[in-house]
Amino acid sequence: MPGAAWKTGRMARATIIGSGPNGLAAAVTLARAGYEVRVLEAAATVGGGVRSVESTLPGFLHDVCSAVHPAALSSPFFQAFGLAERIDWIHPEISYAHPLDGGRAGVAWRDIERTASALGPDRRAWLSLLRPLSTHIDGVVDFTGNQMLRLPKEPITAFRFAMRMLEQGTPLARRAFRTDEAAGLVSGVLAHANTPLPSLAGAAAGLLLAAQAHAGGWMYPRGGAQRIADVMVADLEAHGGRVETNTKVDDLGALDWGDPAAGDLLLLNTSPRLALTHPGIPSGYARALRSYRYGPGAAKVDFALDGPVPWTNPDVAQSPTVHVGGTQAEVWASENAVARGRVSERPYALTVQPSVLDPTRAPEGKAVLWAYIHVPHGSGIDATELITQQVERFAPGFRDRILATHSVPASSREAINPSEIGGDILGGAFTIAQALRRPVLGTRPWRTPMRGVYLASASTPPGPGVNGMAGWHAARTALADAGSPATLSDLF
Repeated sequence: MPGAAWKTGRMARATIIGSGPNGLAAAVTLARAGYEVRVLEAAATVGGGVRSVESTLPGFLHDVCSAVHPAALSSPFFQAFGLAERIDWIHPEISYAHPLDGGRAGVAWRDIERTASALGPDRRAWLSLLRPLSTHIDGVVDFTGNQMLRLPKEPITAFRFAMRMLEQGTPLARRAFRTDEAAGLVSGVLAHANTPLPSLAGAAAGLLLAAQAHAGGWMYPRGGAQRIADVMVADLEAHGGRVETNTKVDDLGALDWGDPAAGDLLLLNTSPRLALTHPGIPSGYARALRSYRYGPGAAKVDFALDGPVPWTNPDVAQSPTVHVGGTQAEVWASENAVARGRVSERPYALTVQPSVLDPTRAPEGKAVLWAYIHVPHGSGIDATELITQQVERFAPGFRDRILATHSVPASSREAINPSEIGGDILGGAFTIAQALRRPVLGTRPWRTPMRGVYLASASTPPGPGVNGMAGWHAARTALADAGSPATLSDLF
């Protein structure tokens, strides 16, 4: 495709604010399209939600936010980018596990038949729920992971997905399974959405994740999530782009990002609130952005451990991702308490123990674990004791293995990543209304009314997840507006 050559006789420029996976996806796309690209990052290191740091003790490597990436290898952008070949991926046999009292557990093996067989009387129900989705994962990703206001490429798959949303997103979910193991598995994965349960939004997010668990699986990079950002930055630099760290942008009016009349672009891999500082923002668009809602926060704790977590159930000990929350009723109660502005005494804790399959994450014989609970927006609660008690419930002796901890309350997350308003790591309250209006309703929500300015974050479709798609959509829209439309195959 043609490069970004303009009548001014110079290469057109693109400035991207934020170096999360969506910002880097936009940067890589535009650099390959011929733009002179710079990425401005407020933190000292690149990656946004895919950074990895030694937050507890030397040699114990923890992911700042995202750790396991079900969406990465099914993402059309990352498939074109070749992410599977650029990183050493770990493909666990168990995508996620859900411990229960008495040593019981639901286990979501990558093999759907193995998962279903272990669920006994719920075998047929599990296969009915997820096999049509996992075997047509590309259709599910197309329906859920692109622009919502268009016809799906696989209408039958989209219909099946919608019917299962109605089942799992309403009180009908109480009758979907007979065993605590199956009901727990589903409730734990639906709770990723940080929304009241049961809800259609929670069902939409959770069913995609559950389908991916039996399709490509819940893989993660050996050496930490930082590897994703590193290979994207390497590609950007190979095409002439650059990243400037320790460069925080609070006011677009004070930012010299070029001349939109000469084809220069500004893409915001940030909260849409930053667009409100643009001096030319129309009042109607400003009102729409101000009405965009942010959801509950996440209170995260990193643990450095003197050995693996002593889970009572041996299968749970093999699973990098563990949903700690008890029965379906307990998980629902925990998420609904947050929606009412409080935290359950037995909260749902999304837990990751990457060192079970990745020895690079901790010194020999040691282990790392991180977990977060959902809390009210902006909460300052330290979740260390709540998470410790919940893990200890299913892994007696866990407390004795703790060497060090590092707690990040929801109220502190925005200082680490300015996009996480009030500790909301999903880029905005995840509701059905805001899945369609993210942050505005339209066929091209990545485009703003300000010339040359685009939104490229999880606050735009397809929403949260390490898939790069919001960044790709924003860059593709910008290229089309500039008269140089491109497909993924044109650039990669």
